[in-house]
Amino acid sequence: MVFRAGRLGATATAASFLVLAGAPAFAQSIPAPAAGRPSDDLPALDPDAPLADLPDIGVAWPVIGADPAAAADAAQTTDIAAETRYAWRIDGIDTVATPLLNQRFAALSSLDANDGDPANAAQIDRRAHEDADLLTSLLRGEGYYDARVTTRVEPGTRPLVVLDAAPGTLYRFKGVTLDGLAAAGPKADALAKAFGVKPEDPVNADTIVAGEAKLATEIGKEGFPFAKVGESEIVIDRAARTATLDLSVRPGATRLFGRITTPPDNGVFDADHIQDIARFVPGAPYDATALDDLRRALIQTSLVSSLSVKPVEGQAPGTVDIAVKMDPAPPHTVAGEVGYGTGEGARAEISWTHRNLFPPEGALTLRGVLGTREQLGAVTFRRNNFNGRDRVLTFQLSAANLNRDAYQARTFSLSGSLERQTNIFFQKAWAWSVGAELLASDERDVILSTGDPRRRTFFIGALPTSLTYDGSDDLLNPTRGFRLGGRLSPEASLQGSVFGYTRAQIDASTYQPVRDGVILAGRMRIGSILGAPRDQVAPSRRFYAGGGASVRGYGFQSIGPRDPNNDPIGGRSLAEFSIEARVKAFGNFGIVPFFDAGNIYTSTLPDFSGFRYGTGIGVRYYSNFGPIRLDVGTPINPQPGDSRIAVYVSLGQAF
Repeated sequence: MVFRAGRLGATATAASFLVLAGAPAFAQSIPAPAAGRPSDDLPALDPDAPLADLPDIGVAWPVIGADPAAAADAAQTTDIAAETRYAWRIDGIDTVATPLLNQRFAALSSLDANDGDPANAAQIDRRAHEDADLLTSLLRGEGYYDARVTTRVEPGTRPLVVLDAAPGTLYRFKGVTLDGLAAAGPKADALAKAFGVKPEDPVNADTIVAGEAKLATEIGKEGFPFAKVGESEIVIDRAARTATLDLSVRPGATRLFGRITTPPDNGVFDADHIQDIARFVPGAPYDATALDDLRRALIQTSLVSSLSVKPVEGQAPGTVDIAVKMDPAPPHTVAGEVGYGTGEGARAEISWTHRNLFPPEGALTLRGVLGTREQLGAVTFRRNNFNGRDRVLTFQLSAANLNRDAYQARTFSLSGSLERQTNIFFQKAWAWSVGAELLASDERDVILSTGDPRRRTFFIGALPTSLTYDGSDDLLNPTRGFRLGGRLSPEASLQGSVFGYTRAQIDASTYQPVRDGVILAGRMRIGSILGAPRDQVAPSRRFYAGGGASVRGYGFQSIGPRDPNNDPIGGRSLAEFSIEARVKAFGNFGIVPFFDAGNIYTSTLPDFSGFRYGTGIGVRYYSNFGPIRLDVGTPINPQPGDSRIAVYVSLGQAF
């Protein structure tokens, strides 16, 4: 914004003269010049005249030529005052101060910054005058251009610094002119409304800056890629207590999106892949917000270290091309993870990824897991933004050994999937996946009737699919809304003979704030295996319950029917329910009391009987990347052999 002074009345002229004179003590004896009277007619200053009294700031001043003992007493008094802490307050702004003005004053105030610290007379005086100037500037920014702030110090054992403010009249706009906006044609009125500042509005600096920014944004959204929005010129008329505003706007012509271009030496990926990521297509009306979205999406790939996305003149008439220039980021990632879960044991994972080994965005990941009850090695190929935004193509080859209470499975698998993913940068309402899986699994469990060990090999083909709706407000820490998801996996199994079955599961959760800092969250899970007896289904493909993501208080997969050795056998159906209160305790910490219930059934559908209940309390640390969870649970009606305490640690809420 550019401010220019307008007409000044006699009072303002005199005030200006006094400010320029720079000597308030002298100003008391200098009359304002009368109209038409030359300045040299003013009376001459008498060099022998005494100075006006200095302002009293509550501290005794030493007297020149005084008795030495008295001078020493005065010096001692000054020293004592230097050790005295002061207090301060502001008078006169209760009816005009906005929360933003108070916030800014608190952030910049010298008195506030040093409140409670000892100060001498000179320091108190300097801070008071600095804050008086600060408050005057802030009031003028709110539109009180006649604001005056004086200072005084009320003496005492703890001197009180008082800022006396006289805001004066609130200045308002007499006229607002957006020069050149008419060239926007039918869109001019909407753009003027976007600017928002109009006659009779207060002359508020924040409102004007916000209006300029919103106008620049809206004019880009309306299809003007080369629009120029100048700075507001404001003329203050002190006599009338008004102002006028002039803003130059050059919208140019509306355009359509043309093509995306990249430099020949671009080292990340080409224009065709950028077009797959973009949410606009050639021929669509230009919208500047689509460029902001593209910038965020390109940065989110983690393959870009620096980025430029800007509109340029299009090759085709009436179009605007989008020039994208990227510098590559380091392509390698090494990640590690260490964890422990009751029933799952200790677990350490490490992975190495080249994020762009097969451009565009073709990543290769080598992953290994070493744990007390799990070992795994996997090679994964993953292509992000595959022929469209947030579509992920994945192929994985893995070999794993899982040692659970219910079974031991040594599995070799090949799988692939195409999915539309949600993430913390672009949380999606709808996500889906389709895939295929081939696996050979050597599995060991026991014969239910006798408890004797057995070993079987299963060859399984599956076509897993899923569909999820996420109506929550946050991916890792939801506070309101709900989620609903379903999974369906038709499978064919060869174990002696070929037979088929279908695994189905429904998950739902809801989140409701009940008061400030308290969220009530609930979860339900229902699952079923249709088409085959429980014993024919490979143990690793059955349903299990218990653990940190299931019924807390119980060991991992420990709930449900058991064999003669008291080990779980899994089932063909499950039902789980959870409820918890997420209470923000203090700072970044919270506590979460919870109550969970669930059971596993050998029947095709759950009959909702025989629930196992668990309860406990959790601690949450709310970090910048999501809550870190520590839950401690205990079973209410444990089965024989269940531990009395179970501990779970992970990233993110339980559901």
